This record gives sequence, C-alpha cells and structure tokens, in this order.
Amino acid sequence: MAYTNSPLVSYTKISPNRTKNRNHAIDTITIHCVVGQCSVETLGNVFAPESRQASSNYGIGYDGKIGMYCEEKDRSWCTSSGVNDHRAITIEVASDTKHPYTVNSKAYASLLDLVTDICKRNGIKKLVWSTNKNDRVNHLKGCNMTVHRDYANKSCPGEYLYSKHGEIAAEVNKRLGATTSETKPETPSASIKAGDVVKIASNATYYDGKKTVPAWVRNKNWIVRECKGDRAVIDKSEDGKNAICSPINTKFLTVVKKTETPSAFKPYLVKINTDALNIRKGAGTNFAKTGCITDKGIYTIVAESKGQGATKGWGKLKSGAGWISLDFVKKV
Repeated sequence: MAYTNSPLVSYTKISPNRTKNRNHAIDTITIHCVVGQCSVETLGNVFAPESRQASSNYGIGYDGKIGMYCEEKDRSWCTSSGVNDHRAITIEVASDTKHPYTVNSKAYASLLDLVTDICKRNGIKKLVWSTNKNDRVNHLKGCNMTVHRDYANKSCPGEYLYSKHGEIAAEVNKRLGATTSETKPETPSASIKAGDVVKIASNATYYDGKKTVPAWVRNKNWIVRECKGDRAVIDKSEDGKNAICSPINTKFLTVVKKTETPSAFKPYLVKINTDALNIRKGAGTNFAKTGCITDKGIYTIVAESKGQGATKGWGKLKSGAGWISLDFVKKV
C-alpha cells in the first residue's frame, strides 16, 4: 500500500524512535496530549534523542502549527502498544500541564483539520468513538478511535480531549459527509457511584499515574464523593476520622458497600382523626398555617418528611394546600 503524508505539515523533524514500515493498514486515530503548551519545534526536539524512546506521527503546537516526526508509512512509538501504533496515526496536541489538560482553540481547530485530512487520504469513511474501553481496544462496533490510557496507566489524553472525542468524531464525520456513530458503554453491575464505600488496591496510583497511593490511604475504606467515567474522587473515610479529596482511576477501586437507591414514594390515603388539623406551609410547626381540616375526611399523602412538632412526621397533601401532622391521621 502506498502511504502519503499530510500536506498541512509546516515543520518536519523525523525522529529515530520509530519502526520502519508499519504492518497494518491505517484505520485508527489516537490523539494524545503533550502536557505542555509547546511549539512543534520543541516537540521535535523532545522526540529527537534516541534515549527518549518515544515519538508520534504528528504534533500540533499551541499556535496551531502542525509538525511531523514519523511518516505515516512508519509506526510511531507513542501509545505503549505496538499493535495500536502499527494501525493508528498518533497525534500529540499541546495542552496545559494540569488537569484537565486543556487544549486551546487554535490547536483544537488544527486537530480537526488534521484528523479530517488523515481520514480522507487513508479511506477512513467515518470515525466511531466509544466510551467503552473494551470497544476501543478490540475495535468493536466500528470503533476506530483509541486513547493512550487504554494501554498504560496514564491519564492521556487528559480529561479535556477525552471528553471531546465524541465531538471530534461528529465534526470530522460532518466534513467527511458521514453520520456520526458513538457506541455507548454497557453499565457494569458493579459500577461505582457517589456515596459508595470503596477499598483501594495495593498497587494504586492517583489518577495522573505519577504518584503511588500511600499505605495509610489504601488501608482504609473511603466514601466516593463523585464518579465520572473512570475517574472517582474519594472523600471521607468510612470511620469519619480522615478526609482527603483525590481522584483515582476506578480500576483500582473495589466496592465494599453500595449506597441504597431510595425506592419511589407511593402515595397513600389517610383519614383525619381529630376535629381540627392545621395545614402548614412546610413540614413542621415552625411553618405558617395555610388552612385547617375540620371534616375528618380522607386525604391523599404524596410525600413524607421529618419535621418539628410531630412524632410520626409530616405528610404533604395531594391538593398542594400544604403539610399535615401524621400524628393525627390513620392510613386507610
């Protein structure tokens, strides 16, 4: 197969860190973040030493310029996976150095142009992104976009670009005249959510993959404050004695206790068993009176709440008139 290179390139510095003649047709796009707002020239210098043992096919600088460091006919050393790099065009994009590793508008615009060009020249008719790692690494359901974190304990391409992959696919497909397809992840039965109590694995690192989670943290059970994708923020320890706020990849977490999902409230009927029952604006005697029931009739309760001045709590009337004390009613 004859390979070509992008005409959008304005700077070329071929890295020695490459494998000549890839062994698979180009059918995948892998976008990385540089973790630095650098130029294409600087990135070329980074990939120049053999000791670096890394390269990418293309790089995009903070100013939107596009550089080439490994021709498309060759495999770059970029994704910690020879299998992926042999079939993918890898692109490093200048980004901030801290989470979420934001890419500026100039670099992002050039990324869209470059990906579109790569697809057109290599016969990729449609980009398919999936938030399911298994779909990505196994190229299931047409998925042809992968990320570095699929193959190594890294946050690359950072949350900014990772969250933009669906948008990138949509825009490129629009330019290609193709409809967008994004496969949705299957929801695992043991998915982690806010409020769950989790244990941290002994080999865990923090989300950036650069720092090992200390033993005293791993030896406690922690309550999850929030969880988005594979990024979970652990908060307070279950015993309440410690509190930290650190993001950890969910692959290092094991659920010890699931939070209970409250069942939907079912309205019920009550009969008033007192001659006069005040209706209040809220659930408690500290709320103003809005009326009074004097007919000892039957009413529908649509919500319950604990509140001041009622042993059994308060019930909200279906009519919307307010709340009544459940001390003076009987279910029917």
